[in-house]
Amino acid sequence: MSQVNDAAAGHYGDRPWLAPGAVPFIHIQGVSKRFGDFVAVDNVDLEIYKGELFALLGGSGCGKTTLLRMLAGFEEPSSGNIFIDGADMRSVPPYERPVNMMFQSYALFPHMRVEQNVAYGLKRDGVPPAEVRRRVEEMLAMVELSDFARRKPHQLSGGQRQRVALARALVKRPKVLLLDEPLAALDKRLREQTQFELMNIQDKLGVTFIVVTHDQEEAMTLSTRIAVMDAGRFVQIGTPTEIYEYPQTRFTASFIGTINMFEGTVVRDGGGLALDCADLPMRLALPEHFDGGEGQQITLAVRPEKIRMSKTQDAGGGAVVSLPGKVRDLAYMGNLSIYRVEVGKAVVQITAPNQRRLDQREITWDDEVHVGWDTASALALTE
Repeated sequence: MSQVNDAAAGHYGDRPWLAPGAVPFIHIQGVSKRFGDFVAVDNVDLEIYKGELFALLGGSGCGKTTLLRMLAGFEEPSSGNIFIDGADMRSVPPYERPVNMMFQSYALFPHMRVEQNVAYGLKRDGVPPAEVRRRVEEMLAMVELSDFARRKPHQLSGGQRQRVALARALVKRPKVLLLDEPLAALDKRLREQTQFELMNIQDKLGVTFIVVTHDQEEAMTLSTRIAVMDAGRFVQIGTPTEIYEYPQTRFTASFIGTINMFEGTVVRDGGGLALDCADLPMRLALPEHFDGGEGQQITLAVRPEKIRMSKTQDAGGGAVVSLPGKVRDLAYMGNLSIYRVEVGKAVVQITAPNQRRLDQREITWDDEVHVGWDTASALALTE
């Protein structure tokens, strides 16, 4: 790293993007990719810093994998520039770039043992045999597969094959590792376990990881920062907390997790402003930080876990907003329950932790309730 980046890493810890004058390790400038008339990536700019575990998150066809392939050199940008560690990647072929890529299918050689799969790239590069053995042994120990070195891929579980592919990608010591839906083939329990293993390995090695995923939970768990993509563009870039708690658009708010949205018109209400929503029986107080004006069309958004529910009018804790409703649906999820409450013509979704057993719950189907929230928990979205 440069002296600026060294200082940033020391002073700003795991948030080097906040350091004044910090130099990005990967710099994407005005990059677009067209396939005929179709624009897959549309004039995007992005800065990623050394040691980040960065996620490109979006639905199918949003452009995230195309952008990853351009970083790897498998696709050339139609316009714009990509810099890695200060070097312009224009016309640099994939095999000369300081990156390695781990594919969704893992692409292991079925006829080779685990140790041979991991060693393959090093041997192709002409690394001396003794060095190959040492590095392969180190990497297999890191991914906890030393005892499986002589097995072939078909003798491994899905999680073990995933770790072999990771070891093979990392043994060449790339500056950047690109991962395309790395955990998609694993079942839920193994995926959750592997997420933490991936984070620990990345932290030990300090390699910059860029992960492409459509799984919001995976991106939130793994990443230092997330770039949410839609239709070839970045909708929002931020930390998992920023993306979840402070989405800047309706798309981001609805794509990341579950959220209640109330659309309406800002009106004068007493001494302040409120939202007049045709589907609700009463006006909604707006957050104190709302800086819009009367007559504006906005969406008020509230996460389900931030809504309180009670059989009394204070909605359990003196919520500023309190609306009467009736429980129409209830889903038991083990650690929490999901309630769908009919409020006027709208349906409000609420999540509540199951602190009591199912047969001891206070609120159930068809109960008359009041739902509410503190105005500080709501977001006023205009885009």
